[in-house]
Amino acid sequence: MMRVNTKIRYAVRAMCEIAANENKNGVLQKEIAERQKLSPKYLDHIISALKAKGLINNRRGKRSGLILLKKPGDITIYDIFRAFESEVSVVDCVIEPTSCEIIERCPIYDFWKRLNNQIVTTLKSETLRDILNR
Repeated sequence: MMRVNTKIRYAVRAMCEIAANENKNGVLQKEIAERQKLSPKYLDHIISALKAKGLINNRRGKRSGLILLKKPGDITIYDIFRAFESEVSVVDCVIEPTSCEIIERCPIYDFWKRLNNQIVTTLKSETLRDILNR
């Protein structure tokens, strides 16, 4: 079963929280944890990964909160996903064809590749703004 891990799911929730509540001082990490019912310690790891990917940062100054480094319409779910995973892969052979000895004659390989591409396309087409506008 393909599953999106909890770090990615919580990261999307945190990013939506930042986008929806961003003010001149940003959103405090403590507030995100409280509103989204997330462990502050677990959220630390998520925030670190999002910062490392260049999606968020702290606003400068005393009691500074988190801000988006791009507009919500310019941040896709794929961008958030890539903060935690190197690539989308429904099966290993899609991103690492050499992992399969029978790939040239595999009857289902093309299906997996198409499915993977559809998932990537969907992740790239959905932005934080899209989610917040619903």
